Amino acid sequence: MGGVSRRAFAVAALSAFTMAPAASAAPVSASEPPVRRAAAGMRGMWLATVAGRDWPTRAGLGAAEQRAELVEHLDNAVRHRLNTVFLQVRPTADALWPSPYEPWSQYLSGSQGRDPGWDPLGTAVEEAHARGLELHAWFNPYRVSLHDDPSHLVPAHPARKHPEWVVPYGGKLYYNPGLPEVRAFVQDAMLDAVEKYAVDGVHFDDYFYPYPVTGESFDDGVAFSTFGAGFGSRADWRRDNIDRLVRETAARVKKVRPAARFGVSPFGVWRNANTDERGSDTRAGVQTYDDLYADTRKWVREGWLDYVVPQLYWSIGQNGADYAKLLPWWAEVAEGSRTQLYVGEALYKAGDPAQPAVWQDRAEMSRHLTLAARYPQVRGHVFFSAKDVAEDRGGAMARVAADHYTLPAAAPR
Repeated sequence: MGGVSRRAFAVAALSAFTMAPAASAAPVSASEPPVRRAAAGMRGMWLATVAGRDWPTRAGLGAAEQRAELVEHLDNAVRHRLNTVFLQVRPTADALWPSPYEPWSQYLSGSQGRDPGWDPLGTAVEEAHARGLELHAWFNPYRVSLHDDPSHLVPAHPARKHPEWVVPYGGKLYYNPGLPEVRAFVQDAMLDAVEKYAVDGVHFDDYFYPYPVTGESFDDGVAFSTFGAGFGSRADWRRDNIDRLVRETAARVKKVRPAARFGVSPFGVWRNANTDERGSDTRAGVQTYDDLYADTRKWVREGWLDYVVPQLYWSIGQNGADYAKLLPWWAEVAEGSRTQLYVGEALYKAGDPAQPAVWQDRAEMSRHLTLAARYPQVRGHVFFSAKDVAEDRGGAMARVAADHYTLPAAAPR
């Protein structure tokens, strides 16, 4: 995926998450004509900033150049008849706005803490709204850095002021989700942006506890000894920590900016059916409930989320994790809840020569939307990510627009 993005870790490891190679697309959708739906619902794209995945093209560009690139992404969303942009504004315990809590992001100036000379988030909100787009502020709650050396952080960084908050794991640094003071701090840091800017949504990605690294354990034993009384296992305690983050953030967003919606885009498999009969008919190597301690099904069923965007980053018919099986599973989870279901789509795979043959077919992505149209619970789609929307390798995004997005779409309320 080029740089390391909000999904780059997951994307780089996706081959390990499923246990068998992709199969060809299932005829269930391939043989049917495209479905042209009404001009409504979510049509979104993620705009990743971590390691410059989508934007800016390189750190250290001047303010005018950075602004021009950002505006071009927004214009590109309009050209493809999208209606929502999810802008990553806190990729690694940093900020793309002037924050009193955390330093300016290094992905802007090239040096953490250096003022880039403009306000990216403020500009993004203003320019998105001028184009009729919604702008959702996308945050990563607990990731501190893509390295494991605290001395490489600016001296005033909260992780250096509070080293007891930080856990090194897998060559990276993370805030410890088991500490109540950490949970309060990351919420304060994120909500600062929500208070200052008229964002339309607050968005979390798929990182809660980090993706598992073979041979390593996340060192939170002291926190568990201190705060884990009453839980049957450390896993139950970890899930409760993430439940609290999600529930508390949802409540605070509604209090600070009632019109803003709160959503999460989790890894697409909650649990496999052979682990839990309530799970999906999959054989994924990662399960959010067990490995990331994120009970995403519960959050939907309890109505804590305004929307959920599971990352269904597999093809129709893929062995181990089949889009055509995960889609109805999520539709059933969302049925009867207050949580709107959107589907996260792996546009980055389309036309990529490193991907299986099914992704070389420009119609594969369009087939996803055709299949999803059968499920009224599905209220739209979000594409990963902005650079891939712009490049449109193999014409997959153009095919989606021609088959499904013939009219502009209103905001997905």
